[in-house]
Amino acid sequence: MTPPRAPQIPVVVLAGFLGSGKTTLLNHLLHNRAGNRIGVIVNDFGSIEIDAMTVAGQVGSTVSLGNGCLCCAVDASELDTFLETLTRPAVRLDVIVIEASGLAEPQELVRMLLGSDNPRIRYGGLVEVVDAAEFMNTRERHPEIDRHLAVADLVVLNKTDRASEAGLDAVREAVAASCGGAAVIEASYGRIDPELLFDPVIRPDEDDDARQLTFEDLLQETAHDHGSHLHAAYESVSFSAEVPMNPRRLMAFLDSRPGGLYRIKGFADFGAADPGNRYTLHAVGGFLRFVPQPWTRDEPRLTQLVLIGSGIDARALHEELADCRETPQDATVQLERSMWGVLRYVRQPEGDEPGHEPAADETP
Repeated sequence: MTPPRAPQIPVVVLAGFLGSGKTTLLNHLLHNRAGNRIGVIVNDFGSIEIDAMTVAGQVGSTVSLGNGCLCCAVDASELDTFLETLTRPAVRLDVIVIEASGLAEPQELVRMLLGSDNPRIRYGGLVEVVDAAEFMNTRERHPEIDRHLAVADLVVLNKTDRASEAGLDAVREAVAASCGGAAVIEASYGRIDPELLFDPVIRPDEDDDARQLTFEDLLQETAHDHGSHLHAAYESVSFSAEVPMNPRRLMAFLDSRPGGLYRIKGFADFGAADPGNRYTLHAVGGFLRFVPQPWTRDEPRLTQLVLIGSGIDARALHEELADCRETPQDATVQLERSMWGVLRYVRQPEGDEPGHEPAADETP
């Protein structure tokens, strides 16, 4: 198996009914992009404000937002064409966000992404934005919102500052009943931690004293108080193991991961089951992908994972992952055979997609 020549770019779908706050949330991400160069595809006739500039949603346009960010306004039929343009190495984007029309069927955009032949992208999740103050009335007029929530990977309960406590409780209950165990994050003015959607990056030419946090930084436990930070709204669990993981047991964990667990990222060492490769693991919602990469010379053989979600039991998750490690009783032949469960989620070079691809009514 040949690993990709370059990291795949996550493509995040941002959806929600008219007035829910999608554009406000998107502007927040653009202002707090954690060092990322963001490409924005707008499937709407609206506007995105960035600094003093307003970008009108004109179909077929590509507009620079400054700071390395781009905006394209497109029809859904043009999506693959613009993804091809934005993922060219010369563009140097790190993340692509698709802002869906307030009247769009988000599962159609998800299906197009999962069915894309573009080897330079990976699915980054469906984020459904809900107006907490208007949700109950909107849902009564547009019951299809329940269907949209059912396929979401992350629900942002926005405008919570405008809802009464009793009203917010009712919305929480209704959303929880519809979203099928997806992580639910509460926010005002669309302010969520960008780390929920994409990782901070560092540029080789950046001064080390002023650099952004790297993925390795995320794996380290931090001792200072985060109570006032945006990421106080969710939990992050770090797991590291020097003992290789048993493929069968790890897949059983991934297949039964609890509700509220939104993202899993990191690297897995499967030891004797595949001694030549480490496996980059990417999961968002119900979507899962492994990417095998050869171990480099003298590289420590470790498993390092970060799990991000809302309302999750950090201690229980850590214990479950610890139980996925190899034991002396695991036979090498059994380990090799159990790798088939992992390989189903490896994207094949010839374009086959053995990874999980949800149906329209299934959580992606």
